[in-house]
Amino acid sequence: MLYWLADLSGQIGFFNVFRYLTVRTGASMMTSLVFVFWLGPTIIDLLRLRQGKGQPIRTDGPQSHLVTKKGTPTMGGLMILSGIVVSTLLWAQLFNPYVWIVLGVTLAFGMIGFYDDYLKVTKQSHDGYSGKKRFAAEVLIAAIACVAIASIGRLPTAASATSLAFPFFKEMVFELGWFFIIFGAFIIVGAGNAVNLTDGLDGLAIGPVMIAAGCFGIFAYVVGNTTFTTYLQINYVAGTGELAVLCAAVIGAGLGFLWFNAPPASIFMGDTGSLALGGLLGTVAVVTKHEVVLAVVGGLFVLEAVSVIVQVISFKLTGKRVFKMAPIHHHFEQLGWTEPQIVIRFWIIAIVLALIGLSTLKLR
Repeated sequence: MLYWLADLSGQIGFFNVFRYLTVRTGASMMTSLVFVFWLGPTIIDLLRLRQGKGQPIRTDGPQSHLVTKKGTPTMGGLMILSGIVVSTLLWAQLFNPYVWIVLGVTLAFGMIGFYDDYLKVTKQSHDGYSGKKRFAAEVLIAAIACVAIASIGRLPTAASATSLAFPFFKEMVFELGWFFIIFGAFIIVGAGNAVNLTDGLDGLAIGPVMIAAGCFGIFAYVVGNTTFTTYLQINYVAGTGELAVLCAAVIGAGLGFLWFNAPPASIFMGDTGSLALGGLLGTVAVVTKHEVVLAVVGGLFVLEAVSVIVQVISFKLTGKRVFKMAPIHHHFEQLGWTEPQIVIRFWIIAIVLALIGLSTLKLR
C-alpha cells in the first residue's frame, strides 16, 4: 500500500525510498514486530478469558507439562498472522500475484488450524478436526495455489514454474509438467504439518521458522533479480522479490510472539500459527524453485515429521517404539534434557542447516 507513495517522488523526493525493496523489507520486519508487541497482551487476555482451561495437555507426555503448561491459552498464531498480514499489506506491492498466493495459503491453513484449536479447547480433548477432512482441505488449498503458480509461470516473461531445480548443480532442471501440481501440493502440505509437529515446547517452533523465513527471504530476493541469477547461475522467476517483504514480516511477527512464548510461555502458537507458517514456507519454496533446499533449511522440521512416521510404522509392524516418545523433541525430554536445552540446541541445528541451505546459492 505504501509502495504507491513512490509515485509522488516527483513532488516529494523522500517518497522515492518506497521503491527500494530493501527499505520496504526492513520496514516490514519492524512493523510486524511493533504490531505484535502492541497487540499481544490484548490477544492473550482475550484468549485466556475465552478459553478458560486453555490448551489441553497430553497426559502421556512429560509430567512436568501438566504443571507448568496447564491453563496456558493457545491460538497465539492469531498474533503472528495479524502482524504478517498488516505488515505485508502496508509494504508489499499489492499487484504482485505471488504475494496474494502466499498470503492466501497462509490464511487458509491458519483457518484450518484455528478450527482445530477451537475444537480442542472447547472439548478439552486432543481430538480436534477430523484428520482426513483436514488433510483433504490442505491438499485442495495447496493444489489451487500450485495451479495459480503454474499459470503465472506460463507467461512469456516468466521462467517455467513447473520445473524442478536441484541445488549444487547449474543445469540440473527437470520439467514436471502438470505433475508439478501434485509435487507442489505435497511440499506445501508437508511443510505445514512438519512445522505443526515441531510446535511442542516453548519457543521451539518459532525460532527455526524465523531462521527459515530469513533464508527464503534471501532466496526470494535473489531469484527475483536478474543480476544475481545471472551471476549465481540459478533460475530467474520474475516477481519473487516481493516475497522478501512477506518473509521479513514473518521474522518481525515471530520475534514479537517469542517475547510472549519464551519459557514459561504466556501463550502457545497452536495449530493456528504452526500450520499457517509451515504452509507459508512451503509455498515460498515452490514459487522460488527451492523446494529441494527447503528440505535442507527446514531439516529440523523434516526430522520431527520423520520421527513420528518411524514411530507409528514401527509400532504397527513390530509393537515396539523406536523413540521413547514422538515427535523427537519429547524423546530428548524423556532422556532428561531440560526444555531450554532442547530448544536452544534445536535452534543451533536450524542455524547450521540454514547456512548449508544458503551455500547452495554459490556452490554450483
